[in-house]
Amino acid sequence: MRVPAIVHWPGVTRAGSDCREPIVSPDFYPTILAMAGAQGHPTHNMHVDGMNLLPLLKDPAHRLNREAIYWHYPHYHPGGATPYGAVRAGDWRLVEFYEDGHADLYNLRDDIGERNNLALQMPKKTAELRQKLQMRRESVHAQLPTANPNYKP
Repeated sequence: MRVPAIVHWPGVTRAGSDCREPIVSPDFYPTILAMAGAQGHPTHNMHVDGMNLLPLLKDPAHRLNREAIYWHYPHYHPGGATPYGAVRAGDWRLVEFYEDGHADLYNLRDDIGERNNLALQMPKKTAELRQKLQMRRESVHAQLPTANPNYKP
């Protein structure tokens, strides 16, 4: 989350420019297609989540027309990550943990380090973003983790 992206494209990007618009890795596919002037495969492209970032590369003040960015991470990682889903909408980021269903809510404008969980203090905002996340999972038929019946702790 919040990893800087650096783009060097002489004649298109301005040296030293700074763009604050959030992007996500699925945006690279439609962007590279647009950079190459290629269409890609129409059947495959019907299901692409990303957005073409060319307008941002040409004008760092441009804003993308999307209400939120979503993450779906339904598995464990040896580094300690547990299954979760997340949504970032404007300054807000909600993380829903699949193991126990709890959610964390952060205002990234005021708390970029995500140290102050506002979920209990702001139940309406938490519910609003949880609903967005749920609707997104349903719309893309996201698979949720299931318990392994053979696991014996």
